[in-house]
Amino acid sequence: MTSPCIYLDNAATTRMSSAAIQAMLPYMDTVYGNPSSLHSMGQRAGEALSDARRTIAALLGCDASEIIFTSGGSEADNQAILSAARWGEKRRKKHIVSTAFEHHAVLHVLKKLKKEGFEVTLLDVHENGIVQPQQVAEAIRPDTCLVTVMYANNEIGTIQPISEIGRICREKGVLFHSDAVQAVGHLPIHVHEQQIDMLSLSAHKFHGPKGVGALVVRKGVPLIPLIEGGSQERSRRAGTENLPAIMGMAAALTEACEGMEAVNARMQAQRDRMIAGLANIPHAALNGDAYDRLPGNVNFCFEGIEGESLLLLLDDRGICASSGSACTSGSLDPSHVLLAIGRPHEIAHGSLRLTLSRDTTDEEIEDTIRAVRDVVAHLRGMSPVWRDMEAGREPFILR
Repeated sequence: MTSPCIYLDNAATTRMSSAAIQAMLPYMDTVYGNPSSLHSMGQRAGEALSDARRTIAALLGCDASEIIFTSGGSEADNQAILSAARWGEKRRKKHIVSTAFEHHAVLHVLKKLKKEGFEVTLLDVHENGIVQPQQVAEAIRPDTCLVTVMYANNEIGTIQPISEIGRICREKGVLFHSDAVQAVGHLPIHVHEQQIDMLSLSAHKFHGPKGVGALVVRKGVPLIPLIEGGSQERSRRAGTENLPAIMGMAAALTEACEGMEAVNARMQAQRDRMIAGLANIPHAALNGDAYDRLPGNVNFCFEGIEGESLLLLLDDRGICASSGSACTSGSLDPSHVLLAIGRPHEIAHGSLRLTLSRDTTDEEIEDTIRAVRDVVAHLRGMSPVWRDMEAGREPFILR
């Protein structure tokens, strides 16, 4: 059944594609064996698992043996960072380089490691939300064991210079991990060519099922299992593989990569039209670079309003949006991403993230622009702070 709402929260999760659903069904009903079992049903399941692994590896530019299936991006991030840290600790290398606007699946692990005596350098991402390769090069020290930089930001959508960072890390002999949860299925990725040692992904960000993802680990990179108990995934991740979800992920990624060029061209045009429409609202500002961003990401701040009220009123009008990461939706604190690019607290509180998909229509773009304009005007009309700014008693921050 088609949802009656205009769904613009695709960075949080996407609608599962028909191709992914159809790919999953046989492995819930017919070929339901354990891939590790020796009998014929298990062998059929094992062959399907190998096929999915080869499919995903080919789409990401790596070898099938370098794919480890996980429960999603957060688990993959945790395993990558903790493995690099333990490897570095044995060699008296306890320094990690990252950025100030990583996903909390990265930042929380780094915070944990700091309590264990690791040093962490969080690089500035500047007003445009992009870290410069030279910053990475200058931050790397003789005791650096890992650089971890996300491929594309989950809130403001800015795309990082991953190939250049990969080259620098390889030249300096430092492991490089990238949280590519927002990028896989939306941008062309070739792990080997981009010299990425470890890469995290999650299926539900590209129209696959929830609860499944992968960690790509280059051959020779040390890895410790987070989950003990069996020899699955070459003893790197214990537990029976979620075969239906893995088959759905492989189908969804195949579909996303095959149609990427055409979908991105259409989404980018829609994105730019929405940015232009929202930029006409007085005292509004686009967050992040206008061009080096994901094709479907629009993120704005509106002065004089609270983001929560904006979301609730948009929801009343049938528009599903967010103010930032779904992982922090219950927090009253402003987005750490917006603070990292220099937005003041009072401005960061008035943020709106709209993320498109291949299902988004031109009519939905126009309807959303009108709705946001109306709701922002309505909220400002109720705000004594806004009245003070209009009267000149308080200064505007956004021009």
